[in-house]
Amino acid sequence: MESRLRVQGHPIQPMLVTFPFGLFVSATVFDLTDVIGGPAFLGEVGYWTSVAALVAAALTTVAGMVDLWDSPGDATRRTAVTFNLVNAAMAGLFLVACLVRADAPQRGADAVLLATELVALAVGAVGVRLGARLMRQFDSRRRAEAGTFEVLGGVGGSTAEIVRR
Repeated sequence: MESRLRVQGHPIQPMLVTFPFGLFVSATVFDLTDVIGGPAFLGEVGYWTSVAALVAAALTTVAGMVDLWDSPGDATRRTAVTFNLVNAAMAGLFLVACLVRADAPQRGADAVLLATELVALAVGAVGVRLGARLMRQFDSRRRAEAGTFEVLGGVGGSTAEIVRR
C-alpha cells in the first residue's frame, strides 16, 4: 500500500498520528493532576488539550482515508483499516469526555471521566501496536518491490547510475 499523501517521499499519516496520541496523553496527565488535587486550571488545560487532540485526530483520519482510497484489498489494507478504526474509537471516547465537560463551568475532570480517558489511552495503545505492524508490512513490501537503492534512504537512481557516480 503506497501512501498518496507524502512530504519529500515520506507518508504523512504516520507523522500525523503522533500528534493526537501525544495530545491525548498530555490531556490525561493534566486531568489526573486535577483529579488528585492539583490546581483547578489544569482541568481546563486538559479539556482544551483534548479538543486540540480531536482536531488533530480528524486531520489524521482524513489522511488515512485518502491513503486507503484505492489500495488493494490485502493484509496491509486490513491492518490499515483496523488501525484507523482503533484510532477513531480512541478519539470517540475522548469526544464523549469532552462533550460531558463542555457545559461544566471549570471544565475540570472527575474520576469517571479520567477512567474514560485511561480506557481510551489503552485503546490507543492497541492502535500504536497496529501502526507499528502496518509500518513493518509497508516497509517489507516496499523493499521487496524496489530494485534500486532509493528504498535505503532516498538515494536516487538505479544501481547502474549509482555505480557510475
